Amino acid sequence: MGIHSPSDAEAIALLERLVAIESPSGQEAAVAQAAVEAMAGWGMDAHVDAAGNAVGSLGVGERTVLLLGHIDTVPGHVPVRRVGDVLYGRGAVDAKGPFAAFLCAAARTGALPGLRVLVVGAVEEEAATSAGAYHVVKHHPPADAVIIGEPSRWDRVTLGYKGRLLVDYYLSRAMSHTAGQAVAVCETAVGYWLAVQEWAGAYNDAQTSAGAPASAFSTLDPSLRSMRSDGDGLSECVEMRIGLRLPLGLDIDALEAKLTGEWAGEAQVTLHGREEPFRADKRNVLTSALLAAVRGEGGRARFVTKTGTSDMNVIGPRWGCPIVAYGPGDSAYDHTPDEQIELGEYLRSIRVLTDALQRLSQTLGRRR
Repeated sequence: MGIHSPSDAEAIALLERLVAIESPSGQEAAVAQAAVEAMAGWGMDAHVDAAGNAVGSLGVGERTVLLLGHIDTVPGHVPVRRVGDVLYGRGAVDAKGPFAAFLCAAARTGALPGLRVLVVGAVEEEAATSAGAYHVVKHHPPADAVIIGEPSRWDRVTLGYKGRLLVDYYLSRAMSHTAGQAVAVCETAVGYWLAVQEWAGAYNDAQTSAGAPASAFSTLDPSLRSMRSDGDGLSECVEMRIGLRLPLGLDIDALEAKLTGEWAGEAQVTLHGREEPFRADKRNVLTSALLAAVRGEGGRARFVTKTGTSDMNVIGPRWGCPIVAYGPGDSAYDHTPDEQIELGEYLRSIRVLTDALQRLSQTLGRRR
């Protein structure tokens, strides 16, 4: 079967179909199958891998470009509907829009000289596991260039993401009279949270005093995600989850030692979901191709960094190849009740990606 170049109408229909399939993390099977069917229907070699990722490939060149999006979403039903040029629905912008743009751009370029294009719709990016991306790292050789599918607008290229650490705190004690001198478990837990806040504030102040650039990308940011207490008349307990967004340069091991030791006391503290902060180089064949492609669409691209995490945190430090994140849509709508994407921007990003892939075939594809 030859490669079919999807029209704009087909590209929009694909996105609507993917968004209409609810796929919170851990429940991506149906949307993965739909993506594989679309890729196969357009002439790509496609399958669902052992992790549940939707995988498609084109070409047999010695050089590989990986387009890694994700097909899972956060929970929450957002009715799928179109209002003018805007498509609403959970996953429309984060990140089925960027993934669908990858798929369409790969199909439009077809088999490129000297270049293999691998498209992956990864599972569990929105969970702390990032199971899909870790499966790619384990089972595929490093690519020569990687684009991560995340919304940054059609004319922006993302170079970096902060790291992440999740803290689960649990404390249980025998019940005591509220008129007594014993400190309640909730008060102890609040003390732990305040210690984290105070340490983060001192770290951020020290970085500023040392002349570090004042930006959200350079700060250590704690957030109290949840807190719950309970008791049965004989004992009382409290559970708390804290999230930490980690900047480049932070001694994460030293912070972990405080979280589990000095501040923990008698509480049980479990750390998980650790991802190192990462920032990519902005001068290489990949960024050159994307910047030129954006200019070709009449835009002036700029580089940005993000305060969240993405699968770039998994792939970037392990492969060490040129890597960026790119995709249509405004990330301000990520995870919100009115998640949406402008279809005109989505189509424009497909043209940018198509142009960038063709440019990469002329640079990477010629290298031996």
